[in-house]
Amino acid sequence: MSATTTGIESRSAPLRTRARVISNEPDGRGRTLRLAVPGWPGAIPGQFLMLGPGAEAGVARRDPLLPRPMAVYRDLGVVSGAAEPSIEVLYRVVGRGTTLISEAQPGQSIPLVGPLGRGFPVAPGPGLALLVGGGTGIASLYELARALLRAGRPVLVLLGARSQDDLIGRRDFEALDLELVCATEDGSHGVAGRVTEPLAERLRRAVGEASGASRAGIEVFAVGPTPMMRACAGIAAELGVRCLVSLENPMACGFGVCLGCAAPRAEGGFSLVCRAGPVFDAREIAWEGLP
Repeated sequence: MSATTTGIESRSAPLRTRARVISNEPDGRGRTLRLAVPGWPGAIPGQFLMLGPGAEAGVARRDPLLPRPMAVYRDLGVVSGAAEPSIEVLYRVVGRGTTLISEAQPGQSIPLVGPLGRGFPVAPGPGLALLVGGGTGIASLYELARALLRAGRPVLVLLGARSQDDLIGRRDFEALDLELVCATEDGSHGVAGRVTEPLAERLRRAVGEASGASRAGIEVFAVGPTPMMRACAGIAAELGVRCLVSLENPMACGFGVCLGCAAPRAEGGFSLVCRAGPVFDAREIAWEGLP
């Protein structure tokens, strides 16, 4: 399996622990799960967790057996009045595992392993950063947006979904000091259509108006359904702009043991998303080989 050096590795070894549920609230058609994580070392934007499928009880459950990969949505650290660091996971209920996670109540515990994988590189500079999120891919972008703002980068976030209720996390992004563009396929909020349409328009404008270091530093960061990321990669390539993507391949372990998350590479061979990613330069991916 070939590796990549695009993403940034964590500075700390991952934890294997039990996280205590603080809250588990609806967010449109998604949910926000807040967890207290003893000894949490902090995560690099774009890293992920493996979460057990629901709260642990007095009797061990073996169905479903496998954990679910989840992005670290917000890294809250130690908030006022708390003794332990806390994080948030933004997710949608799509099957038995996430249904069980959605039923976890405050005070219960969920098995957690993380942070895992290689996160997004964040470099200072005048170049515009365009963050594109679709569906649950939105969950990978909040901490990235904050990190880029701290680095002094101008940031444009573009969120896409089928409808207004599918724009999970929108209010959190609205509270940040950045420009936000939303697109819904049914026109219920923001621009009507796919998020790649305002991306193409804004990226062309940014490239046309920029010069020197600011033009060279323009980057696209995309997370979401494979067709969306592939389209973002194509738009960026057409304009000579670097595009980084975070792949969301299914995985069972998060450590490179199960081999279930292998992604085809443009140069041949495969990379394991959990080890070499999830962040890749879009040019490294053989998009036609991804589902």
